[in-house]
Amino acid sequence: MPVLGLAWWALDFPFMQRFSKEALAKNPRLRDKDKKITEQACAQFALRPTTVMNFLEGTRFTQAKHDSQQSPFRHLLKPKAGGLSFALGAMGEKIHSLIDVTIVYREKTTSFWDFLSGKLSKITVRVQERKIPPEFFGKEYNYDEKFKAAIQAWLNSIWLEKDALIERLIAIQGK
Repeated sequence: MPVLGLAWWALDFPFMQRFSKEALAKNPRLRDKDKKITEQACAQFALRPTTVMNFLEGTRFTQAKHDSQQSPFRHLLKPKAGGLSFALGAMGEKIHSLIDVTIVYREKTTSFWDFLSGKLSKITVRVQERKIPPEFFGKEYNYDEKFKAAIQAWLNSIWLEKDALIERLIAIQGK
């Protein structure tokens, strides 16, 4: 992702900041900062075809992060719905589907350098298109608790499927 990150920065893609609960408690106005960035970007995107990339886990998986958030998933961190929700709220029905990408590495720990130097023996990638439920368009994630619960439940169901897929892929890679 480091190369893609630089390309996205150079192409003026918006980048979101994830604020801690403590920071949001001290300054509640930060809660709407990502929403404003998303709305500005989506206004530009509405004029031409585009792709919105959202990394729902928000960070790289480590066992320490998995343990600290008490993730109910074996191979995944909990999904974060805020960024996706902001994009759906701002762009509405202009976003037709979600392209769900699952990547499984045979090696437990990997780095970008491992990838460049050919040290990774096997990488499996699965891509699936998922239609976005129409009831998710145009909602306010920070102010609509019913919507917040519904989109989180939808993502959790996807994460259950992804977790099972990763388990199967790990078993296949081990052979």
